[in-house]
Amino acid sequence: MPAKTASERLMKPLFLAAIFALAAVGQEPASPAAIEETGLRQLRTLRRVYVDRLTGGETAAQMRDILVTSLDGAKLFILTENPDRADATLRGAAEDLVFTEVHTSSDSLNAHTNFGSGRTTRSAGGAYGGIGIGENESEHSAERRHEAIAAVRLVNKDGDVIWSTTQESQGGKFRRASTDVADMITKKLIEDYERAKKLAPLSPAASGTSTH
Repeated sequence: MPAKTASERLMKPLFLAAIFALAAVGQEPASPAAIEETGLRQLRTLRRVYVDRLTGGETAAQMRDILVTSLDGAKLFILTENPDRADATLRGAAEDLVFTEVHTSSDSLNAHTNFGSGRTTRSAGGAYGGIGIGENESEHSAERRHEAIAAVRLVNKDGDVIWSTTQESQGGKFRRASTDVADMITKKLIEDYERAKKLAPLSPAASGTSTH
């Protein structure tokens, strides 16, 4: 049997490399819509959720308590204090700030006019005059502001993020900003949970199950 030439020895590896390259091209990355749908499908299967400690200091700890109360009122999931029993964990960061915003503005108007005439001879005479107008006005105000923000995500047991949102609020006359943010997070979660319930069931082929 004649020995293979160098070109023949290279043909097989190159052919296999071409096959693998074509296969890689055929596997396109999932679209954002497909990723979102996957997360929503997992969202509606959750039964127990653990709300982890939020980062951000003392105000974040208070936000966690308010958020737990708000989520519990929605009755979407069973909220557990045992992370080992949870199907997913709510993690994130929150901050509740009270600060003073200072505003300073100033307006000014100034006009100066001088006129005169004179001559120097044996009989001297002259006239001089001047007009000056000055006006300065400044305003200084300080406003006390309250602002809260939270960014949270639901993470399944595999560590994959299946849902997330960021909400912020300046509160209201009769409502704390942190309470408003917690309710906005809960409202967003309810909206997406309702969307998840309306998704059509996956076909056996798509879900990986067999009809045989």
